[in-house]
Amino acid sequence: MLKLPDSRAPFPDSFSPARLSGSIGISRVLCILGVVYVHAWTGLDGGQLVQANGSAQGVMRWVLMELLGRSAVPLLGMISGWLVAGSAWSRSYGSFMRGKARTILLPMLIWNALAMLIITGGAALGLLAAPLPGSAWIAVDQLFAFLSPNETNVQMAFLRDLFVCMAFAPLLVRMRSPWLWSIAGATALWSVSGWMFPLLLRPSILIFFIAGIMVRRSRFEARVAAIPVAWPALIFGICALVKIWLSALATPLGDAHPHMMAAFDLLLRFSAALFFWRLAWHLAGTSKGAILLRIEPYAFLIFCSHLILIWLAGPGIGLLTGPLGSPAYPAYLLLQPVLAAAAGILIGRGLMVVAPRAAELMSGGRLKVRQNEATPSVPRFKAGAPWWRSYQRARR
Repeated sequence: MLKLPDSRAPFPDSFSPARLSGSIGISRVLCILGVVYVHAWTGLDGGQLVQANGSAQGVMRWVLMELLGRSAVPLLGMISGWLVAGSAWSRSYGSFMRGKARTILLPMLIWNALAMLIITGGAALGLLAAPLPGSAWIAVDQLFAFLSPNETNVQMAFLRDLFVCMAFAPLLVRMRSPWLWSIAGATALWSVSGWMFPLLLRPSILIFFIAGIMVRRSRFEARVAAIPVAWPALIFGICALVKIWLSALATPLGDAHPHMMAAFDLLLRFSAALFFWRLAWHLAGTSKGAILLRIEPYAFLIFCSHLILIWLAGPGIGLLTGPLGSPAYPAYLLLQPVLAAAAGILIGRGLMVVAPRAAELMSGGRLKVRQNEATPSVPRFKAGAPWWRSYQRARR
């Protein structure tokens, strides 16, 4: 195994399992906080948003949404593929799928039901300006995400597609690499074509899931960790600038040639995954990484709850800052991931106290109460003790 000394990292082995585990946890936190920008409160309706897109604040929101939001999702899919490549071998298919139903499908249904109860219910009572299902079938589809994402909790479609990927995972991890490349290529053509088929709502998730399996086979994560962080940052930066330029044309490429833009978006997403992974690896050797790792047990809860929280709290905070276009709005926009994280942590801790079983179910098993404890089993970092040892013990 390749071993390179890294004076900035406190690990005797820079590719140690502890640092790898820590980097995965940090990656999850960074990506999920980035996803919040995709759904950030603006205070404007669809027509007003289109008119505001050309303003300075509109461009700022678009950059955050595209480069830190949508570009963060692929790494989550790759991490899932990387992890399943090591776990799908050792369990029967029934046991494997029961576990994934408990940690992926069940939380999706719970949070979709809560969104319909709270947000759709609030809209029906005239308390919230949210969409209402037009029929009983649409309501069922909103809950299970058969044909379309939940309109008020749209990010849960990722869990729906991830569960489908997990259903095929035991077969995928046993395939030879040429077959996986072929499936990934066919899925890329599907994704770029824009053809809709209800097996996957977003076919690109399968691409990145397979990429995660391939990364584990080739140990590519270690190769990326061995290069200076400036190189992935440069690649991502160039792709991001090209994306901004193509979108700023008089006739944006996405309008003139949507298939070409969809193909470039895949390239952008891969470059983002490369950068975020290298950044997470770097942070895993710092005190900043320790802070992010303390958030990691709540990351799944933050992902599931943030849009409901934005629907509920966004307008109230917006009364103080104003909508997009107001002088104070940029600060509010930048802070929304922090606010979502703080609220998610408070919800998680509260659930651990009043309903530990609900906390475990709603967090996909991430928040668990150890025997004789009333707080979640999160890493504890003692003063003067190397943080990675505490984190490694907490992950056992």
